[in-house]
Amino acid sequence: MANNLADLSGARPILVHSHLRWDFVWQRPQQLFSRFARSRDVLFVEEPVFLDDAVRPSLEITNPVARVYRAIPRLPGAYRDSEAAMHTAVRSLLLDAIGGSGELAGQFDAPIQWFYTPMPAPTMIGAFNEAAVVYDCMDELAQFKFAPNELVQRERFLLARADVVFAGGAALAQSKSRFHDNVHFFGCGVDAEHFGRARMESTRTHPLLDDIASPVLGYIGVIDERLDYVLIGKLAEAMPDATIVMVGPVVKVDPRELPRHANIRWLGQQQYQDLPTFTKKFDVCLMPFAINKATEYINPTKTLEYMATAKPIVSTPVADVVRNFTPVVAVADSLDEYVAAVRDALETPNPELRARGLQQTLAASWEGITNDMSRLMESAIGSRTSRDRLERVRGATTTVAERGVRRSP
Repeated sequence: MANNLADLSGARPILVHSHLRWDFVWQRPQQLFSRFARSRDVLFVEEPVFLDDAVRPSLEITNPVARVYRAIPRLPGAYRDSEAAMHTAVRSLLLDAIGGSGELAGQFDAPIQWFYTPMPAPTMIGAFNEAAVVYDCMDELAQFKFAPNELVQRERFLLARADVVFAGGAALAQSKSRFHDNVHFFGCGVDAEHFGRARMESTRTHPLLDDIASPVLGYIGVIDERLDYVLIGKLAEAMPDATIVMVGPVVKVDPRELPRHANIRWLGQQQYQDLPTFTKKFDVCLMPFAINKATEYINPTKTLEYMATAKPIVSTPVADVVRNFTPVVAVADSLDEYVAAVRDALETPNPELRARGLQQTLAASWEGITNDMSRLMESAIGSRTSRDRLERVRGATTTVAERGVRRSP
């Protein structure tokens, strides 16, 4: 493993294209780039915000973390109707910002272009004199609700031009390896010290939970089409003396359709720094994922975060959870088995499994992941430079040969 990230001072800047916003749930992109920024500048470009009263495109740049610049394109509403015009406008805004007398002039020369979404790839690749192209494939986005029709085609375009591909799950890495020969599996990492605060006597339970008595069955994460709401409702009915606490933003599902049992609390999005004050109160950590297309390739970040709390965890049979985290995580295949597994976790705790989970978190730090990714990016830059040099030599040789042919009688 590479040395501390500080040893990479002077490393190339990174230009990130993300479908997730910086101030959304603190997850893989934020964990990675807050650490990459210890050694390099990061420009984190979000999807545009459309304003019907805007006259012209503009770019809002903020600085949420040292050396991380958040760019929010603001486009007139008319751009909603043209994907090509939208990406072209964003490209122009970015080039203005990093070039000439722009706000970030000189800071993003020959950056690494890093994509979380393939949608802008055809417009962005080649426009910034990039040193390398990285595709960090967190999820199989094409299988998510409301995925654009062009997403698969644009992902193939990106895969054909990426120098290195990172995948958030083992199954996902295997899938992308069919289209690229330099794919690396980097599952979820964990800030074990942060989530380990849930084990400390000095950590105060969040005030939102003050009126709740044990047992508390808790979930932290995005609340979207990947959760099994029938299962959550069934659990609430089967265990009326328990309280189910759901912490996270509701996205792509109608809040009116969520199960509304008296013993379910929907607490909405909370600050990342406060999450241990919620998990401290949990008696069992829940992973009630639906088994569907949207969860086929996921490797949930919350698994290791839960492990760091040393609380029992019960999940549905998500493939990467079964592969990487059993038996620390109890896996249940049916509604009845899930309820039984939760009851078992409450009634017969297993300290040995909890200790094993804590050990597993020590080998999965975000620092280790960013170091390994940095090494692979530097290797990709070196390979690209060598390839470009070889192509120039071949081009020069071809030119000389052609001249020789033309001089021949």
